Amino acid sequence: MANPREPRLNPVPILELHPTQITVGMREVEAKRRHWRTQADTKAAAFLGKHMIPVIRGPRKRHYVIDHHHLTRALHEEGVKNILVTVVADLSRLETDSFWFVLDNRNWMHPFDAEGRRRTYHDIPASVTELVDDPFRSLAGALRRLGGYAKDTTPFSEFLWADFLRRRIKPKLVDRDFAAAVEEAMKLAKGPEAEYLPGWCGPNDAD
Repeated sequence: MANPREPRLNPVPILELHPTQITVGMREVEAKRRHWRTQADTKAAAFLGKHMIPVIRGPRKRHYVIDHHHLTRALHEEGVKNILVTVVADLSRLETDSFWFVLDNRNWMHPFDAEGRRRTYHDIPASVTELVDDPFRSLAGALRRLGGYAKDTTPFSEFLWADFLRRRIKPKLVDRDFAAAVEEAMKLAKGPEAEYLPGWCGPNDAD
């Protein structure tokens, strides 16, 4: 087992990184692309140094991303070839099935598709370039940035919010009028039905 958050000082090619989820919110990816473009050449290296990608070292010594999938995809789209990683755990001795079982039980994977349906690890893309768009993940990200809920350390908390919103807002609204969908999401986020979600900051009846 590697030391927690062991930095890999030699950059790893982004195309050699393996996802541990099926989807991302492409609006989120685009936002991170725009942010990257604001970084001057002198700031780009510092930015990458402060945003090392957490990975698990898996079978065949491959690196599996367990966070920052959106940033990784955005950097690839912007032409970045290599990135620094932080090795959270070394599970390279495990057989493939055991490896994914451990990831699943430690909340280091999210095998849900763009419809919110759980799939097998075989359905997880082999590359960040193959991640599928989930518009509700983008909606959840926009909602958080506007204060609809607080950032939380719960694994895949944004996906929990995305699933909550998916069951209550029509996909057509998200596709055709994202601003209206965000407004509807904000109302839902403050309601009692969302109280179980991580980062919920609705009204407190005790006040």
